[in-house]
Amino acid sequence: MSLRAREPRTAARSAAVILAVCGVAVAGLTIAQQARMSTAIDVISWVAVGIVAAAAVACRLLPPERLDRAGVLMAPPLGGILLICFLNVLTRDASAAAQAFLAFPVLWAASYFRRGAVVLVTGSAVVGDGVTLFQLRTPTAATTDLVFFGAVLVVMAVTLLRSGTTQERLVAALQEQAAHDSLTGLVNRRVFDETLEATLRSPVDTGTALVMIDVDSFKSVNDRHGHPVGDDVLVHLAGVLRQQVRGEDALLSRLGGDELAVLLTRCTAQAAAARAEQLLDAVRSTPLSLADGTLLALSISVGVAHLPHHSGGIRALYTAADAALYEAKRAGRGRVVVASA
Repeated sequence: MSLRAREPRTAARSAAVILAVCGVAVAGLTIAQQARMSTAIDVISWVAVGIVAAAAVACRLLPPERLDRAGVLMAPPLGGILLICFLNVLTRDASAAAQAFLAFPVLWAASYFRRGAVVLVTGSAVVGDGVTLFQLRTPTAATTDLVFFGAVLVVMAVTLLRSGTTQERLVAALQEQAAHDSLTGLVNRRVFDETLEATLRSPVDTGTALVMIDVDSFKSVNDRHGHPVGDDVLVHLAGVLRQQVRGEDALLSRLGGDELAVLLTRCTAQAAAARAEQLLDAVRSTPLSLADGTLLALSISVGVAHLPHHSGGIRALYTAADAALYEAKRAGRGRVVVASA
């Protein structure tokens, strides 16, 4: 079971707020019942207020990702449950108001944590409430309260967990749509450029290559067979190239229209040219099967630019690869041209 937060930064900030609210609430309760408390209970209550306040400050100031990895963000809800139950036993308060404080850690966990953490926190709250009730009330009264309040906690946790899971899936779907081309499923230009820029900021000795790809006579395909077939060509081409471009050292993208690009990292200029030839051969040897059973032969033109041969950043690399691509088209299409240094 995962005990990690969905978003550590948001979870830490909200934990700081909830801990502060709980600290104020415990302080207010201590002041209100001070006349009925012994000196020892009064001291313990104020120590608890100090611990909660310190935890709130820690959640606000310390790096949230580090807190999450160390499991520290689980301490506020679990510690809160333990503290609430302990104070309820000390004050011999089993009222609905006293039990209601257990809703705070459950609410927080269900809103910001994954399923494993929510189950742990909710289960701890129900068990802690049961232990407290059976110490302070008759078995019949304790059972009635536990069933009622336990059901409230569980329903509340399940509802919030489902809502959070649904929202997380929607966000993931939106991020997927924002990062990928809807037709081919390849990453779009924004993601490709971001990756390229990040790669150029951390150059390697062997170098980085940008491979630009353009479908030969794509307009003729659309004019002769129709735009749906043109879309099929792009989907087919993406599938063929995806089979050739695998691994952590390559990224395939649709830049727009019938233009695609491949980012090759940790490769020499010679290796980049060889990979481009492989792409060319793969497309030539894999025609598209049309609806009537005929095979549509495809070819591509490819331009390659390599760093450190072409310095000057992403714009210079694009310019060099684009120039090589158009040189390949002017030379008769269906070939690879490597940009000169």
